[in-house]
Amino acid sequence: MTSSPFAKLPEPPYYSVIFSSQRTEGDSGYGQMADRMVELAAEQPGYLGVESVRGADGFGITVSYWSSLEAVAAWKAVAEHRIAQETGKARWYAHYEVRIARVERAYATRL
Repeated sequence: MTSSPFAKLPEPPYYSVIFSSQRTEGDSGYGQMADRMVELAAEQPGYLGVESVRGADGFGITVSYWSSLEAVAAWKAVAEHRIAQETGKARWYAHYEVRIARVERAYATRL
């Protein structure tokens, strides 16, 4: 990841995959897998960036950005990502939700 927590994105439209999750207790390899998924996603066609935060209570939100719905579907199907998904269901997440949205407009202020 870059030093900025904000993804550098193109002008819309593009797609966001919003992954909200509540972690279980302990790491159990989660940190290493999370880092690997960011690296792997960045290698995929259509990947635009990621933003991620997790609170001390274990609740986190990761938003990945993609050029198309086809790129989103291809990412979901990557074998190593599928393993991480299944491991997450079995070991790392007490609860999670995924939402996919088309970004139509975006703006920012620079500090």
